[in-house]
Amino acid sequence: MALNKSMHPRNRYKDKPPDFAYLASKYPDFQQHVHTSLTGRPVVNFKEPEAVRALTCTLLKEDFGLSIEIPLERLIPTVPLRLNYIHWVEDLIDGQKQPRRGIDIGTGASCIYPLLGATMNGWYFLATEVDDICFDYATKNVEQNNLSDLVKVVKVPQKTLLMDALKEETEIVYDFCMCNPPFFANQLEAKGVNSRNSRRPPPSSVNTGGVTEIMAEGGELEFVKRIIHDSLQLKKRLRWYSCMLGKKCSLTPLKEELRKQGVPKVTHTEFCQGRTMRWALAWSFYDDVIVPSPPSKKRKLERARKPLSFTLPEAGLKELQAKARSLGYAASNPVNSITALLEKTLTDLRVLHKRFPCSKEGQSLFLTTVENTWIHGRQKRREQRRQLRELPRAPHCSSTSSQTTAATSVTASENQPPAVQTPQDDHIRCSPPQEEIHNVVISNEQSVEVTHNTSEEPKEALPGDDVDMEPSPCTAETSGPQEASKSPSKGPLSPGVVEHYLFKCQLNVMLEERDVVIEMHWVEGHNKDLMNQLCTYLKNTLLKSVAKP
Repeated sequence: MALNKSMHPRNRYKDKPPDFAYLASKYPDFQQHVHTSLTGRPVVNFKEPEAVRALTCTLLKEDFGLSIEIPLERLIPTVPLRLNYIHWVEDLIDGQKQPRRGIDIGTGASCIYPLLGATMNGWYFLATEVDDICFDYATKNVEQNNLSDLVKVVKVPQKTLLMDALKEETEIVYDFCMCNPPFFANQLEAKGVNSRNSRRPPPSSVNTGGVTEIMAEGGELEFVKRIIHDSLQLKKRLRWYSCMLGKKCSLTPLKEELRKQGVPKVTHTEFCQGRTMRWALAWSFYDDVIVPSPPSKKRKLERARKPLSFTLPEAGLKELQAKARSLGYAASNPVNSITALLEKTLTDLRVLHKRFPCSKEGQSLFLTTVENTWIHGRQKRREQRRQLRELPRAPHCSSTSSQTTAATSVTASENQPPAVQTPQDDHIRCSPPQEEIHNVVISNEQSVEVTHNTSEEPKEALPGDDVDMEPSPCTAETSGPQEASKSPSKGPLSPGVVEHYLFKCQLNVMLEERDVVIEMHWVEGHNKDLMNQLCTYLKNTLLKSVAKP
């Protein structure tokens, strides 16, 4: 049970999964579904509805003293998952071992939420059901467990959610409602067609349930939106409204819908058990309720974020310093040399970067990645070599470069300000403005450096300067006039003002004993795997420089 460690802390199965061997020896009905694996462990085939039903009934009997009956053609609940939901509702309403009133929308044949809530905490439940078979079984399960004084099962018309169910009880204020909505919109979706990622393994358990239990018009998204619509009319008739979701992608649009409707209190959580993930959403119109933090945020706050790092040993630092000097960087120590080489690589990758103050023996860069330019390096190098071979047949860029050099020398001799450019110069130049240094990388082994300097400008970019990683205008011109017109030259962008980015991180270059350590600390963004890729690229680039003869 891979995700057991992420179960609710009070879930009894979190640290002690069911003992199949013990349960099989005690319950004959369950024993026939327990087999021995090749490693000698007792296992249950969760793709057999009979086995899933036997396990559910056995766990309810052993751990909660409940005896229930469930038909195979209706939804068979898993106990650890339902227990997670019950414990989360306890957190919402502070209802552990406290009498509370709740509503279970679509209770199902097992009536499992009301039975668990009444048995564990003495909660009173109004359980609604639209299906005749489910209603009969739910009523029977309540009666045979002597819980009729706490659980009331009512038959409601199709598409009835909260409004019709509360017509007769106009004076009662409920503490919460629960719902396990139909997840799917149609049969194809229920079978995983066009709704399940092809890279995911197939489900490890059987999908049981009647049509009204697993399918609804518009799927779970539209079903929960109807509950939101009812809650906007009922408002403070319930302290908390909640629903469980089978798809993570449903969470964001539902939260956005609640935001649009001005609902003041909204929270969510995730339920983990076995290899199954579920999500839950809750909202309230009361100002005095305590909103639990989502577990994902809790884990991010509690978990120490370990940076990505790699070490450059002392043996290769002299070669890297020599390379930095050959490129014109007058670095006084290994840290500054490595930082300069990293800045050059980041510039080539069009990664926005800016130096900021750090310790005396270290350097720090703040990186903002706008596009993924560090993957498919081999393919890009082949394309660059191909373009290099074709240069004699397409001399436009080279002639343009010579024109740019001539124009630059004329500009320097006439002592014109760097910001003054004629339209003609702006059209034909193949390098950035004079105050910038732009490296056009031909391949990993060969590079052409185009540098524009005035007599007053240093060769090395000053620490703290913003670097704008714009595509070379030369590349834009070779791809056509239309594309070139879309990429006008502009000044440097600050990493802090970019609106759309992949991720932001802090890169530290430090001296530890005689080695240099590079660390990358995540700041924010969409995908930490991209930072891992960039870290690997930077490491390989530096190590290749050392390995070259």
